[in-house]
Amino acid sequence: MSRKELGDWGEKQASKYLRNSGYQILEQNYSCKLGEIDLIICQNDILIFVEVKTRRNINYGPPQAAVDYRKQDKIKKVALYYLSINRGLDMELRFDVISIMLKKGQVEIEHFENAF
Repeated sequence: MSRKELGDWGEKQASKYLRNSGYQILEQNYSCKLGEIDLIICQNDILIFVEVKTRRNINYGPPQAAVDYRKQDKIKKVALYYLSINRGLDMELRFDVISIMLKKGQVEIEHFENAF
């Protein structure tokens, strides 16, 4: 499985996990001139921007560690753009990270709410 395929697979796993946890998926792979956000979801009048990171091993650290300050800043800029286009959304905002590890055929999902 290539890096792109692993990432796409992880995003599908995250979507399934979030739906099963009661979240509504509004956008998948939302992109604009400023960048991309993996998932935009909502639950209980909270609009949530989600970054999904998937890894097969922790040689370079856990998946969530890849969401560094620069990545967070980029996600926030894309989120502001999304909000400017969708002015009717008057909701509380949150930024989450979904960490997915694929170990020996087993899937481990961690959901970090209010990650940044």
